[in-house]
Amino acid sequence: MSKNIINFIITIVLAYVLSLFLPWWSIMTASLATALFIPLKKVAVFLVPFLAILLLWFVLSYFLSSGNDFILAKRIAILLPLGGNPYVLMLVTGIIGGLAAGIAAVFGKQLSNALKARIQA
Repeated sequence: MSKNIINFIITIVLAYVLSLFLPWWSIMTASLATALFIPLKKVAVFLVPFLAILLLWFVLSYFLSSGNDFILAKRIAILLPLGGNPYVLMLVTGIIGGLAAGIAAVFGKQLSNALKARIQA
């Protein structure tokens, strides 16, 4: 398997396990750790964790909301300018989580580069 797929899967699994015990920002630690130990190149450093957490949060919010027939999601989507559509709310939730994860992964890559440069010097 390629590094992109391995990073994608490990980011999802690690983020899910950490989110069972830690607050929402645990996705950032999962992305940072995977970017630190599984190096990616160019735009994949941001895009792979972004898509992983977007998918994770969208699926989790779907399963949590489907248990109550999307009642709370519909009400929150009415409060926000989303036209009362709970699926758009789930997508926005995933995008916000994905942005946080992608930025943390870029930081992890920069930290990895800095540690390599320090070791070589």
